Formats: sequence, C-alpha cells, structure tokens
Amino acid sequence: MTDASHAGQNDDAEVRELAEVPAVEVISRAAVMLMSSAAEKLGLSAEDPSESAHLDLDEARRVITALAGLVTASVEYLGPHAGPIRDGLQALQRAFREASAHPDEPGKGPGEKYTGPVY
Repeated sequence: MTDASHAGQNDDAEVRELAEVPAVEVISRAAVMLMSSAAEKLGLSAEDPSESAHLDLDEARRVITALAGLVTASVEYLGPHAGPIRDGLQALQRAFREASAHPDEPGKGPGEKYTGPVY
C-alpha cells in the first residue's frame, strides 16, 4: 500500500456524513468558532489587546451578537455544554465593553438584546 492510498483511507475514516453528526455537536462547534473569531477580533490573543493587528470592534460586535442569538436559541439542547458556552459568551461581552472607548449602556452591548445586560 502506498503512502498516498493509506492517507486517503485515513481521511475517509475520519470524515463523517453531516447527517450522522449530532445536533449538539454542530451547535457547539459553531459556538466555539464564533467565540474564537470574537476573541481574535477583540485582540485577546495579543499580549496587549489594544495593540493587536486583528482588533476590530465592529466585527467583534457582529460575531458576539450572532453567538448570543445561537446560544439563546439553542440553550435547551446544549445540556452540560450550555453553562461553559454561556460563560464564554459573557466573558466576550465584558471584554468588548472593556475594549470600547465609549462603552454601550447596559443592555445595549453586543448580543445583550438576547442575553440581557452584562456588567
């Protein structure tokens, strides 16, 4: 067996049909992707977030709002994953408030129309 054919078999074995992936896994993966994107756009991967080349509060607001909508709409299906995902969302909402030169009023920040005010 060549390396190429062996690699192809491994790839096939690792690929699952989307229909076979449980909904909670799809939702959780989407939430993690949105969280990661928001963290990057808040500059949280940099030693000094305010100096990050990736800092973009407008983009962060959009991603955090999308995450809040996803979490709010699917919380009943997330089971034990709900708590950590909600905690991550709130941490991002607080980080957004801290990064803003003129913070939004409580209840007006990204995603807060879905989650309620975050202080």
